[in-house]
Amino acid sequence: MQYDKLTDSDIDKISHLQPEGWSDIIDAFRFYCNHNFCNPIKVTLDNEIVGVGSSMFFDKTAWLAHIIVNPDYRKHGIGSKIVDSLLMSIKTRKIETSLLIATEIGEPVYVKAGFRKVSDYRYFKRESCHIDKQFSDNIQPYEDDFYNDIIQLDAYISGENREKLLKNYLNKSSVFISNKVIDGFYIPGLGEGPIMALTINAAKELMRHKYSTVDKATIPSENQVGIELIKEFGFIETNTIGKRMILGKDIEWKPEMIYSRIGGNFG
Repeated sequence: MQYDKLTDSDIDKISHLQPEGWSDIIDAFRFYCNHNFCNPIKVTLDNEIVGVGSSMFFDKTAWLAHIIVNPDYRKHGIGSKIVDSLLMSIKTRKIETSLLIATEIGEPVYVKAGFRKVSDYRYFKRESCHIDKQFSDNIQPYEDDFYNDIIQLDAYISGENREKLLKNYLNKSSVFISNKVIDGFYIPGLGEGPIMALTINAAKELMRHKYSTVDKATIPSENQVGIELIKEFGFIETNTIGKRMILGKDIEWKPEMIYSRIGGNFG
């Protein structure tokens, strides 16, 4: 088996690895290939790509994501070797915190590598969207003057410096402003569309805005207020659970202020 960097020329050769129920991995790996803070890799056997994965680097934290092995080649240690390779790429950058969201299949591989669970994500769905056009006047579209406040608010809540990820999506974002202070934001187009909020009022109005057109939601289990709010919007909980895991130094994140995550690759 051969372990190499995955490039744009490989994108059309990985569709057979698409797991059922996941968002399109082609889009995800195209993103990884075109951003210099990402490190996508592939495992090749007899000229066939049998496994993939990627690491993504921020200042003091890194994420592992989309670690997928062809079902016909599982239980041969390929997943563990992908994880080891990605962790090595993180270690060379002297980053001391690695994060991921594990499925039931992947969890044993990550535990073996030293990861420990810190939280669960809970998944919700709704049969149809309720189009609500009555939004709070406190919600305003993005302006350049909001940039620093959004980046700082995200860092405060996520415990990470994710500016290099967020910056290209902010032009479509919305913020909730109260007394001239940004209390929360929603960024459509970035994964599942994250919502971060300091206050319940900001969270509720931003959720009302987002879920007027979206029928799926994922919220950290610690955010009981967010879970109650999403149920008020007509969502029901599914059986899916994603386990947030960490290796190395803990970070000071605030899951109770996360009302919608970015995705399985960035939390």
